Amino acid sequence: MTDLAARMQASGTHGHSPGVVLRSLVIGLTAFLTVVDLFATQAILPSLTRHYGVTPAAMSFAVNASTMGMAIAGLVVGFFSPHIDRRLGILVSLVLLAIPTTLLASAPDLTIFTLLRIAQGLCMASAFALTLAYLGEQCSAMDAGGAFAAYIAGNVASNLVGRLISAAVADTFGLASNFYLFALLNLSGAVLVYFTIRRVRPMHAMPATHSPLSAMTAHWRNPPLRSAFAIGFCILFAFIGTFTFVNFVLVRAPLALGMMGLGLVYFVFAPSVVTTLFAGKAVARFGTRPTIWASLAVAAVGLPLMLSSHLVQVLTGMVLVGVGTFFAQACATGFVGQAAQENRGVASGTYLACYFLGGLVGSAVLGQLFDRFGWAACVAGVGAALAIAALLATQLTLRPTAR
Repeated sequence: MTDLAARMQASGTHGHSPGVVLRSLVIGLTAFLTVVDLFATQAILPSLTRHYGVTPAAMSFAVNASTMGMAIAGLVVGFFSPHIDRRLGILVSLVLLAIPTTLLASAPDLTIFTLLRIAQGLCMASAFALTLAYLGEQCSAMDAGGAFAAYIAGNVASNLVGRLISAAVADTFGLASNFYLFALLNLSGAVLVYFTIRRVRPMHAMPATHSPLSAMTAHWRNPPLRSAFAIGFCILFAFIGTFTFVNFVLVRAPLALGMMGLGLVYFVFAPSVVTTLFAGKAVARFGTRPTIWASLAVAAVGLPLMLSSHLVQVLTGMVLVGVGTFFAQACATGFVGQAAQENRGVASGTYLACYFLGGLVGSAVLGQLFDRFGWAACVAGVGAALAIAALLATQLTLRPTAR
């Protein structure tokens, strides 16, 4: 174990010590470099639509096809998680991620572009799921909320900074340069993991009599976990619907933003980077259900604002949806880590599969609503997903042994 990793491990839960801050920073930066490719491409959606000469719905589905790969990888890694070395698995995933990212720069048509995005998703989710399993195993119960919140905060930051970088680089140097830069960021993530994550064997390995399939079946039979999986589905369904198709609204009249303007719009994620860090504390004080209900309510308040023809109101709505959905995701992710009393790798993988499947379905369903009925219908679909998530949250209660 490196000195940095040792300091992180030794920091424990001692308030706001430098070790805790350092650990949170490393966790957040790892998350940032793992999923920075996922949503950054959305900032150049209008440009990609023109480049490939396709409809907004077709291009949006291709860009969000990475969620298909993430859903598949989430399940596969979850199945084999008890037997995968965390550090090596994360390292290999991030190194391999740089390959499809580089090839996207020269994708000749939409089909190849889509397949490369799926390959990106496979690699991103592998690293993501193994990191969540690592955190769930290495952090104490009291400390887990903060660790998961730091990881989700890094995810949020990737949405903001990734989109800004993508818009700026594509506008200045062209679409191809954008993908080359993100490949370098993927490799930087591998370097960070190499120097900061300890070599640890998976904990709580399943007995030989328990297959991964039986472990996953047991999780699905657990009502709180089942509800958490469905909430993850609804959260990314809503998020994708909002932040994919609002791009086309922003570049059309009356808002009519340019590419750089569209990139700067994503400072709307800046508040989420800060607020998401407090998800663990909010859950500890108020409980999982009230915190998720409040988060979803914040997101719902933002929806009607995004129907306005005034940029300030649209941006305010985007801020509220971002804050609400990311806060809810941090709560749900942490809940899965606590509610799964054993086989946490399988539980995390199942949650991620449902989460990213929700993104893929959201892209397809809401894309059709957007193309056929317009932005208002798309926003209504987002609202329905948030309402369903709120109903599902009624089931989120921990068994006494999992508290």
